[in-house]
Amino acid sequence: MCLLKQESLLFIIVFCILLLAGCARKRPLYECRHAMHPQKQIEYVKMQIRQGQEPYCSAYRQLLHYADSLQTQEQHALADFSVPGFYVKPDVHRANSLAIQQDAFAAYCSALAYRLSGKKSYGEKAIAFLNAWSNINKRYSEHDGVLVMAYAGSGLLMAAELMSDTKLWTKKEQDVFRAWVQSVYRPAVNEIRGHKNNWADWGRFGSSLAASYLNDTAEVRENVRLIKSDLFYKIAADGSMPEETRRGNNGIWYTYFSLAPMTAAGWLVYNLTGENLFVWEQDGRSMKTALDYLLYYERKPAEWPWDNQPNTGKNDFWPENLFEAMSTVYEDASYVDYVAATRPHIYLKHHFAWVFPTLMPVLLK
Repeated sequence: MCLLKQESLLFIIVFCILLLAGCARKRPLYECRHAMHPQKQIEYVKMQIRQGQEPYCSAYRQLLHYADSLQTQEQHALADFSVPGFYVKPDVHRANSLAIQQDAFAAYCSALAYRLSGKKSYGEKAIAFLNAWSNINKRYSEHDGVLVMAYAGSGLLMAAELMSDTKLWTKKEQDVFRAWVQSVYRPAVNEIRGHKNNWADWGRFGSSLAASYLNDTAEVRENVRLIKSDLFYKIAADGSMPEETRRGNNGIWYTYFSLAPMTAAGWLVYNLTGENLFVWEQDGRSMKTALDYLLYYERKPAEWPWDNQPNTGKNDFWPENLFEAMSTVYEDASYVDYVAATRPHIYLKHHFAWVFPTLMPVLLK
């Protein structure tokens, strides 16, 4: 009887120690794994597809079309990702940039197709591209190498997020990819996140992707600080973005090219910390006012005050992809009206922030 009591007492003591240890263990500040595509978003989209809901089914068929076409694409990873300045050697810039642009889209598209369909060959294709870059690429160089690495390499990070908790991608392979993020991608994005123009926006978006993937809460906090530090410098009282409108006839494009990663970073911050930067406002300046400004002049380029013949996204994939993503954030009828007739929207070249906005809605509620 005494022995039984002693055993019971011992059990209670051990249980209490384990309970206290569990309470004392600090919970992670952020959920740093699926920030671009949270599991709830993935499950929501899969449910819409199962139920035959539009525009999800059309967007899903679009995704699978591209994923199927990428099954035979070879990898183009470069040991030295060397990209000269666009305005110095535009042809060489474009040619060298294609390596990561093609592979990043292929990895991201294939990874998303795998997560939504479960088809193993899609996942294996995504992993092949991720492994190629993490094993072969060692550096970036020349003037624009760092920028292109940031805005195109983001597709590789989003693909890695999608594949990170699957059985297809081995721990050994993921360790190599993590090392590449730490030694190549994160140094690139952190190098430019302190700039004043769109370089900073791509740096902060890329840095937030890297911080999420590496579960680096300190870097998440630093990127939030940087975004807040100059948001109202970047956006003028009328909604224009002075660092981008000064770019001659490409001012509308560069305004879009700044807002795409800025808003995508806002989505990451929301999922990582719960803070909603989309409604952050000062003296009437906010992401929303900049988006409204862009949409007005995209529709009425003849009124653009910064150049007589501005380039617009007519007959291209932008800025519809941006406004498709933001239509569910702000629930603005003008955004919905702008994108509804041409759904599903996709952005499959050059840079990767809002790539599948119709299929993967940005839902804050």
